[in-house]
Amino acid sequence: MKRIILASTLSISASAAVAGNLDEPVVEPVPTPPAPVVTAAPDTDWTGFYGGLQYGQGEADLSLGGASASEDFDAFGVHGGYNHDFGRYVLGGELMYNDISGDNGGDGDLTSLRARAGMDLGRFMPYVTAGVSHLSLASGGADISENGFTYGVGAEYLVSERFSVGLEYTKSDFSDAGGVAGADLDTDKVQLRASYRF
Repeated sequence: MKRIILASTLSISASAAVAGNLDEPVVEPVPTPPAPVVTAAPDTDWTGFYGGLQYGQGEADLSLGGASASEDFDAFGVHGGYNHDFGRYVLGGELMYNDISGDNGGDGDLTSLRARAGMDLGRFMPYVTAGVSHLSLASGGADISENGFTYGVGAEYLVSERFSVGLEYTKSDFSDAGGVAGADLDTDKVQLRASYRF
């Protein structure tokens, strides 16, 4: 009987020893790929001088009392100005000259000096503009030289650090055109622009 108890005890002890010596499986950690490096986009700065060319088309409307007449025209010329970027907003001024040629033979010059206020959206800048215009027009044997108010909206896109393209709509209002009281001359024009930044 003692032999049986002793043998049983030895057997249990041996089993416990063997069980205690079993190595637990080693779990290799799964390698984690490094997080991608995010490079912040460089800030766009619209500050600086610029100059360029523009071309577009428009319409001139002359009204006096109940009578009115209109003429389509082509306009092309040059522009130059300066912008200052305040971070979110851009303020500047611009001088623009257009040579205008009417479909019915009227020719003239349209010069404007305007302020511009835009929003810096990176490479894209929508803006509003307002200022004064001077019109010198020869049409139908009459010469017109008038000063008026001009205003409009536009948008500009930076193709590269130095070069931008844009689209602009402007309206100019001239009262008492040709020295005739009550004669109002209004021009509307849409132009494509290309500018080089210095």
